[in-house]
Amino acid sequence: MIEKEGLLRNIRDFHGQQASQRFVPGTTEIQVSGACLDADDKTALAEAALDMRIAAGALAHRFEKSFAKKMGVRKARLTNSGSSANLLAMTALTAPELGDARLRPGDEVITAAAGFPTTVNPIVQNRLKPVFVDVDEYTHNPTPELINAAIGPRTRAVALAHTLGNPFPVSEIAALCRDHKMFLIEDNCDAVGSRYGSQLTGTFGELSTVSFYPAHHMTTGEGGCVLTDNLVLARVVKSLRDWGRDCWCEPGESNRCGRRFDFTMGNLPYGYDHKYIYSHIGYNLKATDLQAALGLSQLSKLDAFCAARRNNWTRLREGLDGIDYLRLPEPTPGSDPSWFGFAITVAPDAPFDRIGIINFLESRKIATRGLFAGNLLHHPAYSDVSYRVSGNLTASEYAAVNTFWVGVYPGITDEMSDYLIASIREFVTGHRPSSAPSPRSPAAEKA
Repeated sequence: MIEKEGLLRNIRDFHGQQASQRFVPGTTEIQVSGACLDADDKTALAEAALDMRIAAGALAHRFEKSFAKKMGVRKARLTNSGSSANLLAMTALTAPELGDARLRPGDEVITAAAGFPTTVNPIVQNRLKPVFVDVDEYTHNPTPELINAAIGPRTRAVALAHTLGNPFPVSEIAALCRDHKMFLIEDNCDAVGSRYGSQLTGTFGELSTVSFYPAHHMTTGEGGCVLTDNLVLARVVKSLRDWGRDCWCEPGESNRCGRRFDFTMGNLPYGYDHKYIYSHIGYNLKATDLQAALGLSQLSKLDAFCAARRNNWTRLREGLDGIDYLRLPEPTPGSDPSWFGFAITVAPDAPFDRIGIINFLESRKIATRGLFAGNLLHHPAYSDVSYRVSGNLTASEYAAVNTFWVGVYPGITDEMSDYLIASIREFVTGHRPSSAPSPRSPAAEKA
């Protein structure tokens, strides 16, 4: 008879027999991101599969409770992607349960032009009007001053991402939102584990969102989460995620409230089955217990993942310190980022452009990415969108042409980081005009 425990031991043995790949400079690709999976992750997935945990159930509920506790919030709602989490968060702010505070078509939501599409798309999908602001050229985040200047008579919310894990000044922006009776949604997809002051990002706004895509700080494969301390919003998000139904039974339950056939809502007849009453225009955006099983395993390693990201970012920052023609990133003052990537901007006086340096790096198997959409307003998807721009977008325009980023995820070793540093320095040295000064070393800078 084949026993489950024996199968799981075999999976652990199989993982142990897989040889780790030796890094070969110029041959082994240094990716910008990727999942870090071990024997525990494989056995967690396999055990859930053996138990046929193929829909949302007990493991998903357990993950929600565990992740909410880890993040220091009351409620977490697991969903099938970070993009879905953003959609659920923004849509929840339009719910009738919020009364006169709810967002209505035509209301404005402030966001960044230099961002990721799915931070902005839910604004458009809910018939709200995005108001685009610029970013700081070193942190790549909007400032409180830019947000304040963008507030108009119909501005009702702010939805911003912590760019590449670097927190925007979230305490100040949250206070600004309170003063103007606006909602704040933190897109925390790139910043799990980051802190502003002593407080974790993702805990300042009415709602925050997380992605568990393999590129991010921990993974469930595909997956995401909405976090909130507001119990009304938590219930609305759950309803929107679960087809829009009014019932609060967990999967597999039938009558938690004890009055399943004792409801009347809308124009339905008395006694209509509460499991099939819909109070929101919802979706099915649930995740599965298979994903939750992987998430629970990954969650135990989250602190180590964040520490590795900080170490890799610091190694790059110190190794490239003092280099000519490149503008290096700066953490937001008062923050402790759990970095998603390392941003590099080609300076205006550089004798080369971004395309030149990224082609050089890519030829050496060092992967690069642009600063997400650069400036969303230049993309064809937004040509017919009604929006407002506050001030100018000078830094966003510059970043779209001159900024790229490289990886700091836990799979990058010190040897890989050192090769990346050496490659960038070699490129810059090779493109320095003959009259330019010799490169400054970090040691010389500190002397």
